[in-house]
Amino acid sequence: MNKAIFVDKDGTLLVDVPYNVDPSRMEFYEGARESLRQLQEHGFLIIVVTNQSGVARGFFTEEAVINVGNVVATELANYCVTLDGFYFCPHHPAGSVAAYARPCNCRKPAPGMLLRAAEDFNIDLQNSWMIGNSLDDVAAGRRAGCFTLLISDTETTRDRAGSIPPTATATSLSEAAAIVLENQRVLV
Repeated sequence: MNKAIFVDKDGTLLVDVPYNVDPSRMEFYEGARESLRQLQEHGFLIIVVTNQSGVARGFFTEEAVINVGNVVATELANYCVTLDGFYFCPHHPAGSVAAYARPCNCRKPAPGMLLRAAEDFNIDLQNSWMIGNSLDDVAAGRRAGCFTLLISDTETTRDRAGSIPPTATATSLSEAAAIVLENQRVLV
């Protein structure tokens, strides 16, 4: 079985620009691409899992989100990182587009995207990590059976994590990668 790094897109991999599907406004966090390369070199699949309620809200289409995934994959490839999967949830119960305005099992904090990727890529969830900047990311990872890593540079978010404790916390994807690799040595 494979092991994976599930990584949130906005606020974790890319600087969060709300409802952005414009590639010219996409900015990777410093060290993010290199960190994913290091994790991939240690045998992890790299899979983005992202809530994209802008589809349900009518701000953009699924095709626009797919294009974002393609741009992310191309940019990562420039750093010798293969993006193994790009999963997104287009739903939101308060959406204005009827086809997407509903509850689902894929919108984080639900684990649906991780479970689907696990099936698609034969992933051992118990040896995989969900890395994200929100408690919804942590909850999705825990519900899927993964280790979880909360990226936050604020004490308030880390304090709120008490109800859904992550395996670890970090202030950047670079620090998160170091934590994952150190824990892999302990867990093996």
